[in-house]
Amino acid sequence: MDSKRNRWMYIVLGLMLFSLIIFSGLPLVSSMVQESSVLSEDNSERVMAIAEQERAKLEAEATGYQKIIAKEPNNETALRELLKVRLQQQDINQAVEPLEKLVQLHPEQTEYNILLAQTKQHLEDYEGAAAAYRKVLGEAPGNIMALGGLANLFLNQNLPSKAIALLENTINQGKEESDSDIDVSSVQLLLGEIYTQQENYEAALTVFDEVAAADETDFRPVLAQGLVLQKQAKYEIAKPLIRKAYELAPPDFRDQIKNSYL
Repeated sequence: MDSKRNRWMYIVLGLMLFSLIIFSGLPLVSSMVQESSVLSEDNSERVMAIAEQERAKLEAEATGYQKIIAKEPNNETALRELLKVRLQQQDINQAVEPLEKLVQLHPEQTEYNILLAQTKQHLEDYEGAAAAYRKVLGEAPGNIMALGGLANLFLNQNLPSKAIALLENTINQGKEESDSDIDVSSVQLLLGEIYTQQENYEAALTVFDEVAAADETDFRPVLAQGLVLQKQAKYEIAKPLIRKAYELAPPDFRDQIKNSYL
């Protein structure tokens, strides 16, 4: 039961952190509203009052959890809830401390290590982020979240050759070791995406071709091929591939493919 609860908490916290990182660079909602419409003075004051009440509520919750942690440093419930509050406050700096403590308490739980790596990356602590990703990969070389995170970290530092080498080495390891738990196809898809970002479309298509040949029922490489060809403005060739990917995809993915690409 504890394992299921911890995994659910990781998913919730991961989504919160992802949303925060993705949207933190966008204009503030208030400035967007100002440009599009003029709020009445009364309504504006009411919104501000509600926001202030929410901030006060979250800070009170954080203070309460901090008091518990001061008395019980290893109280996991309080640590997880404090982390959740800090992310709701969009205060990633303050989120690091409870997250690091959770990593110390559960070094075997890769989810916490990946969250810590993502947090440090957002704070531009690239060495700390790399160390956290490598810790996960040292125990699970095929962990796709850690591989993708470390590769993305290299790209953020304008080190695409390191990202490519990381994934190529992992692919080779997965092919050479018969008992490896590395999902070679998924790592190849990551590699193909990096080639695509670097506009090395020929290399990307070669990788996606290999993945598609290995499993003709896998929609992912077929869709990737179609999208790369679209980027090259080869729409007549791309469209049948995207249609094929739609037909191969599980039902949960079909609407997304249809709405976005067809």
